[in-house]
Amino acid sequence: MSLPNAKLTTVAQFPVGYFLENVAVRADGSVLVTALNKKELWYVPTPTQGALVQPVLLHTFDQPPFDIIETTRDVFYVDTSNYLTNHASSLQRVDLRHWEPGMPVPVQLVLKFPFPVFALNGADLLTPNVILVVDSVAGLIWRVDLSADGMKGTARVWLKEPDMKPTVFSLLKKQPGINGLGYARKSHFLYYTSTARRLFMRVRVDPTTLNPADTPELVAHGHQWDDFAIDEHAGSAYITTHRENTIQCVPLDPHSGQVIQTVAGVPFDERLIGPSSFAWGRGEEGNGSIAYVTTDGGLTAPPPDGVVRPANVLRLELLHASLSFIDSTE
Repeated sequence: MSLPNAKLTTVAQFPVGYFLENVAVRADGSVLVTALNKKELWYVPTPTQGALVQPVLLHTFDQPPFDIIETTRDVFYVDTSNYLTNHASSLQRVDLRHWEPGMPVPVQLVLKFPFPVFALNGADLLTPNVILVVDSVAGLIWRVDLSADGMKGTARVWLKEPDMKPTVFSLLKKQPGINGLGYARKSHFLYYTSTARRLFMRVRVDPTTLNPADTPELVAHGHQWDDFAIDEHAGSAYITTHRENTIQCVPLDPHSGQVIQTVAGVPFDERLIGPSSFAWGRGEEGNGSIAYVTTDGGLTAPPPDGVVRPANVLRLELLHASLSFIDSTE
């Protein structure tokens, strides 16, 4: 099913050949973007109506960067991983509290992940000092405990399950296993996608120990889901389907009886080729109606005509406000 009234606007554009992996929206409305295959972190100024904004290169890492997590205002952590070579992987701290465009960006190594580690990817916070990071090839979730000042961290395996691993066939096609990660803080469920196995899963978290409280539960299946953001009030997750060129709204409750709905990409929209990451806006936009999406322009999976487009940062406006899967009788 496809939803009407979802408006896409191109905010910023990158050259053909850029894989924009992840997006984080700052409190002032500007956006941070990781360029996976360029090892870069970019700053996108606060979007303005009717015009593209010019991205600014903030930093080039030694390893390809994946997710961006904000622990406190303007302090971000980026997980990086040599997923194609020696698999060395790190967590980097990016402090933008006193940064202005044109200034150097303070970036500090917080943690080198212990082996065996293969390919870090999605991440989310359980608390401001506890970050979960997935390994898409090893098929597991790491727990990182930060020091009180956030300058150091320790890592240990938090959860490892068979449904998190890629398949032999998917590895040949460079499809990850566990991929996106999102924590629903009110219900204490951690949600994750497993791209190769076409799964959307959840596991309950003990709010005291922050350890898994149960075995994972199937939420939905059937699509090559990637990254996502949760609207817990509406009872839904908005998930990118990187290789399928759509964004879908999936109910968080597997017992709700509600169906998956396509928000954007049907009919095919060449701006939305290779959508990778989805993040809610901040401030007045942070109400489940405005989001930002990154794409790779088809670099990973070219569209039917075989032509790879420029990579985009898109603003998505859900004109119906928020699709709710909450029982209106409650």
